[in-house]
Amino acid sequence: MRATVIHAPHDIRVEEVPDPAIRQPTDAVVRVLRACICGSDLWAYRGESARQPGQRIGHEFLGVVEEAGAGVDGFAVGDLVVAPFVWSDGTCAYCADGLTTSCPEGGFWGSVGSDGGQGEAVRVPHADGTLVKLPAAAASDDRLLTALLALSDVLGTGHHAALGAGVTKGSTVAVVGDGAVGLCGVLAAKRLGAERVIALGRHSARTDIARRFGATDVVAERGEAALAAVRELTRGEGAHSVIEAVGTEQSMRTALDIVRDGGAIGYVGVPHGSASGVDLGVMFDRNIALRGGVAPVRTYIPELLPDVLDGTIDPSPVFDLSIGLDEVPAGYRAMDGRTALKVLITP
Repeated sequence: MRATVIHAPHDIRVEEVPDPAIRQPTDAVVRVLRACICGSDLWAYRGESARQPGQRIGHEFLGVVEEAGAGVDGFAVGDLVVAPFVWSDGTCAYCADGLTTSCPEGGFWGSVGSDGGQGEAVRVPHADGTLVKLPAAAASDDRLLTALLALSDVLGTGHHAALGAGVTKGSTVAVVGDGAVGLCGVLAAKRLGAERVIALGRHSARTDIARRFGATDVVAERGEAALAAVRELTRGEGAHSVIEAVGTEQSMRTALDIVRDGGAIGYVGVPHGSASGVDLGVMFDRNIALRGGVAPVRTYIPELLPDVLDGTIDPSPVFDLSIGLDEVPAGYRAMDGRTALKVLITP
């Protein structure tokens, strides 16, 4: 089959690789119908996250079960399924607690020795604990299929950030980061009942999506001007909840500066850099809570799926460029150059 591999920074290729096969009775093989490029893939693309030459890449996909091991009970050949970005066994104590990303038997797509999502097919370990079945009819609905793909990562990650930030009905929420996760954070905050959602961003194509997703205000300023703008919108107090969806020291400092005393920050931006931007003294003095981390999206899919199916929420606009598998290197260049928000791949 063909799959995307990374050889070095800025060296992404689509190559012939061995077809996936059942190794354990609990495995399944999924033929990929939709995949995408994630903002976090860019850290490897830029050389800021180590990868072995020839390693697979990509962690978001949905598709059709082509083969199921003898130990797989919940799925059959032909089932339409979506995979969260981490596989998990569904039976351990962490999975029972909903923290599927800490499963001792779990792992990330594209890790050494595993298939990546940006390919024609994927071997799925622990299929019963990992995959979620989708309605068969969705396979013939391009818009819905694209919306459902967001369940594999960005929608659940935005939801995780909103929960970490303590978003409640009637609250004021600020979102730091105008990438796909930040935009899904806007969508999640609105879904949870936030009355005011302030999106920080200066790219009109992205802030237009933020408004479509429920943002009531957009702050295009940066630095001190951005802080002043948020304070002005919140009677000088700041937001009850702040979603941090970037992962840099500066973005975390911004989150701390604009959160209300007694408020909370939900952080899901993958941390990069030598410092975190977190000042415990400031957090202590102002009673600020900080919650977040790797989103256990497998836990959230059953809750979010009905709202995607009935159109209550539609994350599909975050995919603003659609390509075939052979065009994946160009897709990475587009996202790296910020000419694309999130690239959809149709193998």
